[in-house]
Amino acid sequence: MKTRSPSPWTYIPTLYFAEGVPNVIISSVSVIFYKKLGIDNDQITAWTSFLYLPWVIKMFWGPVVDIYATKRTWILVTQFAMFCCLSLVALSLQLPNFFFISLAALTVGAFISATYDIATDGFYMLALNPEQQAFFVGIRSLFYRIAVLFGSGLLVVLAGRLETTLNNIPLSWTISLGFSAVIFAILFIFHRFVLPLPESDTPRQTQAQGEKIPFVDIIQSYFRQEKIGAILAFILLYRLGEAMLLKVASLFLLDKLDKGGLGVSTEQFGLIYGTFGVLSLIIGGILGGLIISRYGLKKCLLPMALALNLPDIFYVYLAYAKPSLTLVYPLVSLEQFGYGLGFTAFSVYLMYICQGEYKTSHYAISTGLMALGLMLPGAISGTIQQAVGYPLFFVLVCLLTIPGMLTIFFIPLQEPVKPPAI
Repeated sequence: MKTRSPSPWTYIPTLYFAEGVPNVIISSVSVIFYKKLGIDNDQITAWTSFLYLPWVIKMFWGPVVDIYATKRTWILVTQFAMFCCLSLVALSLQLPNFFFISLAALTVGAFISATYDIATDGFYMLALNPEQQAFFVGIRSLFYRIAVLFGSGLLVVLAGRLETTLNNIPLSWTISLGFSAVIFAILFIFHRFVLPLPESDTPRQTQAQGEKIPFVDIIQSYFRQEKIGAILAFILLYRLGEAMLLKVASLFLLDKLDKGGLGVSTEQFGLIYGTFGVLSLIIGGILGGLIISRYGLKKCLLPMALALNLPDIFYVYLAYAKPSLTLVYPLVSLEQFGYGLGFTAFSVYLMYICQGEYKTSHYAISTGLMALGLMLPGAISGTIQQAVGYPLFFVLVCLLTIPGMLTIFFIPLQEPVKPPAI
């Protein structure tokens, strides 16, 4: 007797919430707690940028996820493993050599999170029919952004308030990160009972015993695309300015006034960047999807790239003028709103170039290249900032937005293009 599959509403939101939480903790929240624990800017940006490496190279084990075990199994195993990693990070902050131990745990967590991303995106395409896939594109993006709001907003504000009440920064962050680990334990138990068992979610090795992983075919088919040089330049350069800005913006807000920063507290940062900023980013992302669905990507890509990059000039103003906190809120929110618009256009384009038999692996390659475009600039951003100071650094960021926008004129993008429904 065939059992009825649960509605995607019961598991798609939580799957993509679980995808976003470790990503934001590893890539963004780590910058904040390392700064509060006294680590230098250049070390923070270098080491936390290299945490992107698993997302860069996940293309190489994407076929393993495709072939060995079901996507559902990969999801459950990686969720439990993430609970263990986040618990270790939380506990390590109580140790004298916390930096090395926590960084090692975050590195393992990054590999686990990258594997979870592959499995979840693959499960999404297997558990949902094409109409459902199109409908839930906006839903999964929304809950991923809610996870970002949870991580960079709620967790940071919680840590900030605990810093004030406990007067103990390491313990405050141990409690905050421990809370995120508990959330992951709950998500693991929930998905163990709720995730469906799609008939198509079977390991390919059971379909063809002895079949070798077609690594070469998968990678060659991706790099044989039309105008692949322009596509690669676009993926690597589109967010170049934002990649330089991403970590330094947080350090700038947290740094003391005598060091050129704005001197905001942990709790204020959680509200400015992690709450109002992320809400603006979510609104920009949703609006971007609606605009693309109406007018098509070809008409929207350049305007949305401008929306992504032009607001970077706000940081030049903030660095030179050092305005009051009341002006920082709207300027950061506007910059994040533009980021939401621009990143949505970028994400839609990545989906268009990942087609065919190995689209799960192709998408892993595209997102890996995207992560590489964030990792390398981010790794040197702190060193450059310390060499030239915040004002000149933000001027440089604005100049570095130009190459990515120029690549738009060379990538293949034919009309009519029907974007995914939002």
